[in-house]
Amino acid sequence: MDSFTPLQTAWQQLLSMLKGTIALLPNILIAIIVFIIFWFVAKFSRRLIKNLTKRKRSRNLGLVLARLSQGLIILVGAFVALAIVIPSFKPGDLVQLLGVSGVAVGFAFRDILQNFLAGILILITEPFVIDDQIVFKEFEGTVENIQTRATTIRTYDGRRIVIPNAELFTNSVTVNTAFEKRRLEYDIGIGYGDDIEEAKQIILDVLHNHPEALSDPPPEALVVDLAASTINIRARWWIDPPRRADALDAQDKVLTQFNNRLVAAGIDLPFPTQQILFHDQTEETDGDRARQREGWPSVKGNNPKSKSIASSLRQLTRDSNRNNNGDGNN
Repeated sequence: MDSFTPLQTAWQQLLSMLKGTIALLPNILIAIIVFIIFWFVAKFSRRLIKNLTKRKRSRNLGLVLARLSQGLIILVGAFVALAIVIPSFKPGDLVQLLGVSGVAVGFAFRDILQNFLAGILILITEPFVIDDQIVFKEFEGTVENIQTRATTIRTYDGRRIVIPNAELFTNSVTVNTAFEKRRLEYDIGIGYGDDIEEAKQIILDVLHNHPEALSDPPPEALVVDLAASTINIRARWWIDPPRRADALDAQDKVLTQFNNRLVAAGIDLPFPTQQILFHDQTEETDGDRARQREGWPSVKGNNPKSKSIASSLRQLTRDSNRNNNGDGNN
């Protein structure tokens, strides 16, 4: 009978645990109901805060408050449910335990916490909002969602880019839709023999009469460079709205009219050209920088006489013999 004593002990402990679980069933059911109530309250509070902050200027702040309120309400509900199931449980004990292990958790989840804090700051400070078009490093697209860990953008070719919030917060971001208007510009090269004022007037006429180019601020046509083969005139005009699709459409129509009007007016739009000069090394002035012409024709018409190969070889032989005789005398 003594050999069955451990089995009897285990069986008694199992029965005791089963009785304790059965005794806790009412508390467990009540705790589940309480947690479900808190969960619904958290969802309702999140939805309420979102509805109250629908305006564009406060939408990001509403997302922060909605998520924080939902998380806090669910956390309180979990504490209350645990206190119902385990009467000896005290939230202070859990807080003390988290404080002791906070350093280890901080090191283990440093990147996650960094992205979380950066996401909170981005949502509060609002350097950009959802539906803004931004440029970050080599990525460009429309902001789809700003989460507490990362921000997702949809590129113009239909791809999704997920960028950690810490990188967005610590690096430069270009927001193309931050303002209601956006300026476009394009350099147009005309020939050196063309009338600059006429070309500028044609460019301004196109911009003043184009429906997608704003009159305020007024368009401009400025000479910006005297290049190797062209005089570059920079056309600058403003559009509204500033989104990329509108900018590309406006630029397409404006540049088409630039080309048609300038060509019709006889303004040259030259290709890049180069002039290559070949130096004639058979001339008698070869090596004389004061008389060497580097391929240009002589102004006075007295071009230097070209040397023949035979005369060049004889001159080379004489110079060689002269040098050898000089070495022998020494």
